[in-house]
Amino acid sequence: MQTSSSTVRYQHYLDRCALMVHMATLPTGRTEGPVSSADIEALLVLAARRSRDQRAGLFGPESASWRINRESAVFFGAGRAALLQLAHPWVAAALDRHSNVLARPIERFHNTFRIVYAMIFGTVEQAVAAARHLYRLHAAIQGELPDQAGRWPRGSRYQANEIAALRWVFATLVESAVMACECALGPMAAGEREQYYAECRLLASLFGLPDSALPQSWEAFAAYNQAMHSSDELGVNDLARTMAHHLLSGGNSWIHIPHWYRALTTAWLPPRFRHEFALRFRDEDRRAAESASRRIAQLYRRLPAALRFVGPWHQAQARLAGRAAGPITRLSNRFWTGRMLLPFAGAAPH
Repeated sequence: MQTSSSTVRYQHYLDRCALMVHMATLPTGRTEGPVSSADIEALLVLAARRSRDQRAGLFGPESASWRINRESAVFFGAGRAALLQLAHPWVAAALDRHSNVLARPIERFHNTFRIVYAMIFGTVEQAVAAARHLYRLHAAIQGELPDQAGRWPRGSRYQANEIAALRWVFATLVESAVMACECALGPMAAGEREQYYAECRLLASLFGLPDSALPQSWEAFAAYNQAMHSSDELGVNDLARTMAHHLLSGGNSWIHIPHWYRALTTAWLPPRFRHEFALRFRDEDRRAAESASRRIAQLYRRLPAALRFVGPWHQAQARLAGRAAGPITRLSNRFWTGRMLLPFAGAAPH
């Protein structure tokens, strides 16, 4: 049987990098400090070696990651995740000074989902290339805080490729995705939640997070989030507050954020951050959030698969079946990622 060129490239990549696992110094046991290029490369080799089929990627069709992240319901938690990220002063400052989130929020949305979906639904090559791309983006993001927030005084140094900051961003994405899916589909079984979190720890390595820097179970992960919600590592200043209200108003885009989505996002935030972000949550907002939750639970399962499941999942299914992505899948990809097909295909391994 003839071996495909992509398989040969992938095997060459593993062969050339295998020595790095032994030579690179992984941040074992370390929960703070920057992630080096050697760290990320070693983590990528270890992640790639866990895949049994490079076409299926790091997770594959039987994984909890595919079952959960294929759901468009994940978007219901995007606003919550974004605001909790802004509650970290490092993240707010970095987004303000190094991103287009205020000027072009839709482009920012596409950039985020493009990378994350390539990691989850792409081939191993695509996942590794997306992780390298993200690392390079983060490596250029560093500076000083313009104002005091939480325990961080004005002038404190920040950097995006720092383990504690990466862990917080990762945690907001995972916890908010589970909340959103449970709103739409009902509570997850404890075993499925544990399986999903175990797979998320593998995904975290693509962000540069070693397993030693992460809680080792869903219960420990939930405890970490609760501790962070009351920690002075987080704190909302005027910059973060302005950015949050800008995003919830639709920003500089044609999108009008409906009241029910703003209310649901506010309802899902810990009370501390409703207050610190100065978000209105009166009786009418509470009723809007409760009504939205009921309607999502009633109607979501009735959506046709083309709408309920995101384009990157459909593209991955087509790839495994040996088919090209169809026009509906391409349009769905365009909505979620800004492109007709998942990026990083055919990326040259290092």
